[in-house]
Amino acid sequence: MINLELPKHLQDLQTLLRQFSNDGLRPLSRKYDDLEPKELPEELGPLSELLAAGRKQRSANNSAADNTDAESPAVRNGTNLGTVVGAAELCWGDPALFLAMPAIGLGNAAVEAVATPEQKQQWGELYAAMAITEPGCGSDSAAIRTTATLDGDEWVINGEKIFVTDGYRCKQVVVWASLDTELGKAAIKSFLVPKGTPGMTVTRVEHKLGMRASDTAQIVFDNCRVPRANLLGDPEIAKTAEARKKAFGGVMQTFDNTRPAVAAQGIGTARAALDITEALLRERGVELAYNREYAQLSALENDLYDLETEYEGARLLVLKAAWMADNRLPNSKNASMCKAKAGRMVNTVTLKCVEICGQLGYSKTELLEKLARDSKIIDIYEGTQQIQQLIVARQVLGKSSSELK
Repeated sequence: MINLELPKHLQDLQTLLRQFSNDGLRPLSRKYDDLEPKELPEELGPLSELLAAGRKQRSANNSAADNTDAESPAVRNGTNLGTVVGAAELCWGDPALFLAMPAIGLGNAAVEAVATPEQKQQWGELYAAMAITEPGCGSDSAAIRTTATLDGDEWVINGEKIFVTDGYRCKQVVVWASLDTELGKAAIKSFLVPKGTPGMTVTRVEHKLGMRASDTAQIVFDNCRVPRANLLGDPEIAKTAEARKKAFGGVMQTFDNTRPAVAAQGIGTARAALDITEALLRERGVELAYNREYAQLSALENDLYDLETEYEGARLLVLKAAWMADNRLPNSKNASMCKAKAGRMVNTVTLKCVEICGQLGYSKTELLEKLARDSKIIDIYEGTQQIQQLIVARQVLGKSSSELK
């Protein structure tokens, strides 16, 4: 059974990363939000290496201990739970700088979810972006038109991808492409394409509302050739309808791991906004007192308590989805639930904090206006609010994608 209190090793991780965020990320927040750099911020290299080394050591320790809770040996508190805890704490520091770190590459999760053990060993450490979205094809991943055709011992990839997070700086890109567009989602596979491969061109880097320290790129593939072994997972196209459904489900497992992690970005960003707001209010003599009755509370206090409630509900949903993944429990519905809740929550919390703090919230004196801008994309990428609600509805009602659109 899930324990809602984090185990000690994750509490220690929280403390360590909070200091890392406060001392290493917060001082850089405003600088790189203003600069909107295309290249990796120079200070992030050493910070990211330190983070990656710590994560590698913790992963080794977890494996040695079989990722189990000492008090409940049947319960695993492993990589997924550690990932969401870490993501939340680093986004408390700065969500855009967190997203820009090489160790965070979104495509890394796809390799972990789909690649064979031999592929993982061959590629080792990654800084992989994820290229799914196309012009005219946003949240419907099954409708992608980028193709991959086998020619001898190479795959030839043709198509265009947009809104690729860290697509300019990354070392590799995980590209979703179809082996046969007539077969729909059953023929979709993912391919690892190293940066600099002939035929792969970054054609544009976006200027954005938020997450400005992290680049977002458009990439065109024009007869881009990669080795046959760069297809992640099983290269065969399933023959039966049931097998095809399972095959695409395997590809979509990437999101079962990444959606809680993206939701955790919302948790950390919202916590940062609440902490800044409450600190500013304390300076002006407003202290939150949870022991007062409802009728004794001011409108301002009521607003803050509502925000704290929304935050806590989202936080617990994220922890549950990650815990389920660690314990080998199907978590697709829970991953979408936590992503939907956290995405909506972080937008609400950050904008309300800007409103509560008035001039200080709207100006660049504090980070609140930046956090509000950064928060918007958390409700959009890795599947929009509407798509998450649709996925949850299908699971609750027992409907297929063709039955409930």
